[in-house]
Amino acid sequence: MPAMQTPPTVAIIGRPNVGKSAIFNQMAGRRIAIVHDEPGVTRDRLSAPCRMTKHACLVTDTGGIGAALDDGFAERVAYEADLAMATADLILLVMDCRDHLTPADEEIARRLRRAEIPVLLVLNKADTPKQEMNLGEFSPLGFGDVFFVSAAHSRGFDALAGRLDALLAAMGAPLNGGEKAAPVSGEDEPSADGERPLRVAVVGRPNAGKSSLVNALLDDERTIVSEIAGTTRDAVDIPYRRGDESYVLIDTAGMRQRSKRDTSVEVFSAMRSERAVRRADICLLVVDAAAGVTDQDRRIGGMIAEAGKPCILVLNKFDLFHPAAPFKARRAEAGEIVRSGLFFLDYAPLVEVSALRRWRIEAVFRAISRVRGESGSYPSTGQLNRLLQDAFVRNPPPLHRQLRRRLKLFYAAAMVDEKYSLVPVPDYVLFVNDKRLLSDNYAQFLKNAIRARFNAAGIPVLLSPRSRVRSD
Repeated sequence: MPAMQTPPTVAIIGRPNVGKSAIFNQMAGRRIAIVHDEPGVTRDRLSAPCRMTKHACLVTDTGGIGAALDDGFAERVAYEADLAMATADLILLVMDCRDHLTPADEEIARRLRRAEIPVLLVLNKADTPKQEMNLGEFSPLGFGDVFFVSAAHSRGFDALAGRLDALLAAMGAPLNGGEKAAPVSGEDEPSADGERPLRVAVVGRPNAGKSSLVNALLDDERTIVSEIAGTTRDAVDIPYRRGDESYVLIDTAGMRQRSKRDTSVEVFSAMRSERAVRRADICLLVVDAAAGVTDQDRRIGGMIAEAGKPCILVLNKFDLFHPAAPFKARRAEAGEIVRSGLFFLDYAPLVEVSALRRWRIEAVFRAISRVRGESGSYPSTGQLNRLLQDAFVRNPPPLHRQLRRRLKLFYAAAMVDEKYSLVPVPDYVLFVNDKRLLSDNYAQFLKNAIRARFNAAGIPVLLSPRSRVRSD
């Protein structure tokens, strides 16, 4: 059989709290999904390349079917699971081998017995061989392929991987380099041309419209959208190809103030969002135009600035901002409000959109392309030193009150790590007599001087002063 052009999809299905996310993490070779004892933690579909098999496939985690959630998501989570089943090439039905069969288990099994694709029954939480004696409990379900595993103890996955490989080979799935891939640290898969996709993190406070924006960018209903704040729990990595460009859109959990994070899951979700910012090439900070810039918007923006990340400000729900006024007047007023509230992100382009109406979504991609294209606009070592020496002459540093000395610049260099990010941010290293003499105001003056000559949209100017002892 000829190899498939795209890897098959393996969907992990089951009721809540049977360990689907833990199995997903095992197969993906890294911790992507949040694992927690609280039922219903996974709500969106999470996808990642499988690292457990010799043949390539994409493994998909789903929300628990039949979840008796108390926050109104049960119907939508069931829809997401049904959608995963409808688009999968192979299904892993996960159950807890320590539990008795429940009506939900039996209903899921009944539906899957009619499936025209292979279904493997995976009995999780078999921490010891003794628990494999519970097979009789699940025999009436009628599935021939049964595998006992323990995701918590990495037990039983070799047999499961072997059976998966046999089925994937029959489907014509391509090889993963001919051998099982080792677990990875979190880097994305290269695209077909060998280049890593551009990582774009969509961040913001709860209910600003992040998931709606991701769905609009994808032109798909991939993530759950709800009026209830806190819908997204995981930082969801979504591979996406648009023309010749490959992306990974990272839909993050809305970050509330630390004092308002009332569950451990929410705290962990916020940690995932913060990590998403650190590993992103570009951050899209989504601001609710109807609500304006809030304190939490400023905190999240400050986190992006502190991480030194390229940024684009996306003013969502712009259709609700003074809708009766002329567009140019609305745009000018909204821009003034956002720029004033997020003055420290003055380097970030501003794009007004309505994610729900799919209005001006193309402008977001244009802004991403612009930021990526202009990221190479930074001075050479000679240009940088001439520029800064001129700035020192035009506006000499003030005398430090406590140290009674002035800042002196000996040398400057732009350090750029183009291997780490597809949108490199130069770190301007300043070798000075004493870095304590560089005040915040004078540092901002130097940043403005650099930006006036080399203004790359969306790219922050980072200064790293280093004290240097001169030997005369």
